Amino acid sequence: MKTIVRAALAAALLASVSAPAAVAAESSHGADHAGVRAVLDRAVTEGGLPGARAEVRDGDSTWFGTAGTADLDTGRAIAAKDRFRIGSTTKTFVATVVLQLAAEQRLGLDDSVEHWLPGLVDGHGYDGSKITIRQLLNHTSGVFNYAEDPALGKEFVGTPFLQHRFDDFTPRQLVEDAIANGPKFAPGTGFAYSDTNYALAGMIVEKATGRSLPQEIADRIAKPLHLKNTYEPAAGDMGIHGPHGRHYSQLMAKDVDTAPIYDVTELNPSWGYASGDMISTNGDLNTFFRALLDGRLLPPAQQREMFTTVDPQGHWIKDSRYGLGVSSQKLSCGTVWGMGGAINGSWSYTFGTRDGRHLLSTEVNGDWAKGGFGSPIGVFTAELEAEFCPAAAS
Repeated sequence: MKTIVRAALAAALLASVSAPAAVAAESSHGADHAGVRAVLDRAVTEGGLPGARAEVRDGDSTWFGTAGTADLDTGRAIAAKDRFRIGSTTKTFVATVVLQLAAEQRLGLDDSVEHWLPGLVDGHGYDGSKITIRQLLNHTSGVFNYAEDPALGKEFVGTPFLQHRFDDFTPRQLVEDAIANGPKFAPGTGFAYSDTNYALAGMIVEKATGRSLPQEIADRIAKPLHLKNTYEPAAGDMGIHGPHGRHYSQLMAKDVDTAPIYDVTELNPSWGYASGDMISTNGDLNTFFRALLDGRLLPPAQQREMFTTVDPQGHWIKDSRYGLGVSSQKLSCGTVWGMGGAINGSWSYTFGTRDGRHLLSTEVNGDWAKGGFGSPIGVFTAELEAEFCPAAAS
C-alpha cells in the first residue's frame, strides 16, 4: 500500500530500551553552509532529483538553500515558503499530542488498546488488552503494518497507484486490513515499524478528546507555535493548500536510471492518516522540533518518555534508534535527534542537536536518488554530516 512512508521501514527484530545518547554534534563552521550546498547540488546533478532544499537554524541565525526546480514543466525555483507533504514526521506530532494527554492524565501510556478501542484489535492472533499505547508509539506492539498488506500493495505499488491514488480510506479500514494479516510478534518482544501503530494512536486521541486529530494538532501545536504552514488535511482533501511545488515519483521502480517520472502532487492522503498525511515547510518543522527538543511542548516526565529509545538492531534506518515518535541518528561526530518522512513524491528529514539550538530541515521533491546516494536517505545523511560534522566531512 502507500509507497509513502516506506524509507527503509519495517522488519521484525528484538529491541532493547536505553537512555537517549548524550553526545552532542558539533556546531557548523561558517555561515555559508558550503557543505550542505554541495550536497543539494549533487542531489540534483548526480542523484537525478528534480529539486532539493534545506533550512538550517543555528542559534539565532537561519539559512535557506536550494538546488534544482520546484516544477519540471515551468522551471520555477524552490521557495522557502513552499509547502510539502511530510510523511512520517506526522508521527512526531501525533506522539506529542498523546504525551500531552498523558501529562493531563486523560490517558496513560500503559493503557491498553482494548481499553480505548474495544474489539478493534482482536482475533487473527491479536489480543488488544496486551498492547499498550507506549508500544504503539515505539513500534514494539507487533501489529502488522497496513502499508505492507499484499492486497493493498497490488493497488498502491507501481503504475496501479496512478489509478488508485485518489481512493479514500477510514482509519478503521486501515487497521482492519492490517489485523487480517496477523501479528509480527508478541507485544513488547520485538521492533517492527508499522503505520498501523499510529493509526491506532490517532484513533485513541480522538476517542480520549472527543475531537478530531487535525483539531488537536492545530490547537495544541500549530497555533501555539504559530506554524501557519502546517496542517493535517481533512478527509478527501487531495491538494496542498497555499504555495507549493510539484511532487514527482518513479512509483518504487527498481531501475531509477530509466524509470518514467510521474507528477503525483495531488493524491488522497487518507491512507496516511496519523502515520503520514501532514503538510508543512522547512521553517515550520525547524520551529516545531526546536520547541520539542528544548522542552517547551512536554513536561519533564513525558519528555523523558519520548526520548527513551529502542534499538531496531539494524532493521530500520542505519545507525538510528526510535523513541516515541522521534528518532536519533548517529553521525561520525555525535548524535542528532528528529524524524524523517516519505510519501509519494516528497521525502524529508528534520534533525538537530539535543538542545534544539542547531537544526537542519531538508526535503526533496522526488522519491528516488541515483548514483551513490541509493535513496533520498543517502542525500539527507550526507547533509547531516556536512552540517553537524564539518571537520569530519572536510
